[in-house]
Amino acid sequence: MTGLDTTGIAERLGAAADTATAIPQLAAETGLDVDAAYAVQTALVQRRLARGERIVGLKMGLTSRAKMAQVGVDEVIWGRLTDAMRVPDGGTVDVAAFIHPRVEPEVAFLLDRLPEPGEPLGSFTDAVRAVAPAIELIDSRYANFTFSLPDVVADNTSAAAFVVGPWRPVPDGLDNLGVLLEIDGRVAQVGSTAAILGDPRRALDEGIRLAGRHGVRLAEGWVFLAGAATAAVPLRPGAHVRAVVEKLGTASLKAAGR
Repeated sequence: MTGLDTTGIAERLGAAADTATAIPQLAAETGLDVDAAYAVQTALVQRRLARGERIVGLKMGLTSRAKMAQVGVDEVIWGRLTDAMRVPDGGTVDVAAFIHPRVEPEVAFLLDRLPEPGEPLGSFTDAVRAVAPAIELIDSRYANFTFSLPDVVADNTSAAAFVVGPWRPVPDGLDNLGVLLEIDGRVAQVGSTAAILGDPRRALDEGIRLAGRHGVRLAEGWVFLAGAATAAVPLRPGAHVRAVVEKLGTASLKAAGR
């Protein structure tokens, strides 16, 4: 978009994340559209790379109707994951480092090779080395967790942190596995992997296609988060979170504080 200060917008978003301070939406003020928002996202991630982080994967956003309804947008989006976002399975996060963190259960893929755009699902297991249950911690940098589609794209799809459970071989079917999100041992959300574009494998195809539009190709060894199977739940200090995915196992994290 001519005259748009993508670096300046990225700096505002990056500073908001660094200081855990919410800012107003930016798209209406700056005239940001979706294509320009991905340019801002690139600048935002470059800011992270400049301080020593490295890209370790991609994540999908808004792949379920529940998530679309929850945030009021209606298009699948993608963002980047860096090594600084990764939390060990069972690890602890500091809630104070975020603005208004939320958690959601996901399915993660470990890429064995670079998939080709439009590659049939039949060759999926040749491209994906393993699959695992996962938790994504999202944290919009916008006030009240409210945003337009360009806003959330520019904000690297609210990416903040992620946990991947134990990797295992890809089972025959991934399209209708039961999913639970537990908070302190109580079920907070119930869902199915069918909520992820009908089949989480389709999310990988969408990710390849959409990222490819902006010159980004997935790489061997990357983690790919396919998207949330349920709506997100606020993360409170002291909470213990567990995602359970049928046939895949569990992933968990703890929130520091009381």
